[in-house]
Amino acid sequence: MIRKINMQTSQWTGTLVQLLSLALRLESEGQYDIAKLTRAQADAISRRAAWELNLPNDKETLASDIERIAAALDDADLQAAFRACASALTAGRVPLIHETPHPYVCRTCGHLALTNPPQKCPTCGAWGETFQWFPPVYWLEALDPAEALAQLRQTPLEVAALIEGLSEEAMTRPAPDGGWAIRNVVSHLRDAQGVLDFRIDLFLKEKNPVLEMKQVWTWAKDESERPPSTREIFETYLSTRREVIAKLESIPLADWWRTGQHEEFGIVSIKQQVSYFASHELTHLPQIERLVKL
Repeated sequence: MIRKINMQTSQWTGTLVQLLSLALRLESEGQYDIAKLTRAQADAISRRAAWELNLPNDKETLASDIERIAAALDDADLQAAFRACASALTAGRVPLIHETPHPYVCRTCGHLALTNPPQKCPTCGAWGETFQWFPPVYWLEALDPAEALAQLRQTPLEVAALIEGLSEEAMTRPAPDGGWAIRNVVSHLRDAQGVLDFRIDLFLKEKNPVLEMKQVWTWAKDESERPPSTREIFETYLSTRREVIAKLESIPLADWWRTGQHEEFGIVSIKQQVSYFASHELTHLPQIERLVKL
């Protein structure tokens, strides 16, 4: 059980620093299994504390918070990246990879580098290959091909079980805060799958294709080309899923590592795109579950 942390005291920061310091010392002694527990506890404390804060996520507040962080930094490149992010948020768009290059952090001393790690850490001398890469989202690296295929088969069954027996009225009822109804979530799953299917074809037809960034979540409430019932939307999602799985199963394993240039994420592979999509879907299952209970 994680103890609730008082965010107004230095205890929260001190506890995290102590845990991470302990992990480094344990790792230096080869005690990796103990170190993993301390790193996990540090991550759990910070995630729980951030979750309990429940701060507003409107774009104005987010942009203001990013600007505040940028002002506190002394690294010009990192400042520029944060300010580009704030500008993109204010403009209502997602920043692209040239504005938010990949960050790499030295696992020994914490030196942060953008775009590529240095040959050697300028602070502690660690080899650049030992730096930790921070991907845009963990979904990209979450699943190997077999795991991703298994999840692609399983998720539609989970969705079907959640919406079984629901009326159309229940599935079109919006969330209390005006957010998505079940119909919108199912539409989003279908739309995202369409993007994945299109990109797989691009990967297979072209060498290093450009993968245009799509704000798929903005389509969820667009009813201009939707079937009249949510179950029909689900059925098209289900039938296309079978086609996508069959296509992926026909690809030689080596081809899962074919790459393209994603406008938002940089260089990505078929493996990463499929992992992203299969993992992303899982985050919508609790959302449907909550909506079912309304």
